[in-house]
Amino acid sequence: MGAKADAGKKYSANRGEEIWESFAKIIDICEKKETDLLLIAGDLFHRQPLLRELKEVDYLFSKLTKTKVVFIAGNHDYIKWNSYYRTFRWSKNVFPLLSDRLGCVEFKEHETAVYGFSYYQREITERKYAKAKAWKKQKNEILLAHGGDEKHIPINRNELISLGYDYIAFGHIHKPITIEENKIVYSGALEPIDKNDVGLHGYIEGEIEDGKVQTKFVPFAMREYVHMHLEIDDTVTNMQLKEIIRDSIEERGIKNIYKILLCGFRNADIEFDVSNTDPFGNILEIVDETKPAYRFEKLKEKNKDNLLGKYIESIGDCESDSLEYMALYEGVEALLETKKG
Repeated sequence: MGAKADAGKKYSANRGEEIWESFAKIIDICEKKETDLLLIAGDLFHRQPLLRELKEVDYLFSKLTKTKVVFIAGNHDYIKWNSYYRTFRWSKNVFPLLSDRLGCVEFKEHETAVYGFSYYQREITERKYAKAKAWKKQKNEILLAHGGDEKHIPINRNELISLGYDYIAFGHIHKPITIEENKIVYSGALEPIDKNDVGLHGYIEGEIEDGKVQTKFVPFAMREYVHMHLEIDDTVTNMQLKEIIRDSIEERGIKNIYKILLCGFRNADIEFDVSNTDPFGNILEIVDETKPAYRFEKLKEKNKDNLLGKYIESIGDCESDSLEYMALYEGVEALLETKKG
């Protein structure tokens, strides 16, 4: 929560509210399924949370009649000296692990202990999880962890496996990643907040029974960021391009957020105008990498007495997917640009 997703875009005004709605739906799912534990592996907020925001989150948690909540603070919502995390009083079903040292909360009714510690600064380069062995408090041992890159607690797969946990729930990376099947899993962000957060987003649903752990990723996000490639040919006009973009977005889903790459060869007499091509208000960016489709025979005839015509003639006929064709194309483009200059 608290992220400003692609500020300035038509759809971004309501995106922050959508993210809160998505989180509220997770609470509803936990209540409906009578989930035992809701685990949040850091960065519940994209920045320092406001007091009123903690009150809103705690209200949602308080609605849970069967579910216990355990969470840690990550590198985005790390615990500053004046953080509201330090003094906030949570509902009785919420068990934050907000120390900078490994702590543990036990749920004896589930024979389960959950461990974790929180960030007190944006970056931690120490391999802190290498020393975070399970204390063997309960039959089922779970670690809440956050990080995994050089600046945010580097990790080693074999080290993590040797710590003695039945399951490690990881946060920090925004996409779902499995380090060790059913044992060490990144849930990813519940909702994408950045144009590079492509692919599915959601949550991990898991179960521990008789020492065996089963997990599955559940797609959930209201929107996804999609990088879409559109192949264009030399018959496409500006008006037709708008129709192609509109139809392609309708096919992939108008709720998604798109970065569109135009590639291929356009008519040499056309320059695409992409500044006013956003039929649903959900296009982040359109990148035009199309190249003009030159008619080499016509150019050769028209320029037979100058360098351009002689260059085309020197290469001769060649297949469109050959290196000779690319050399012909690049050379003609360079000579035409020189001629314009």
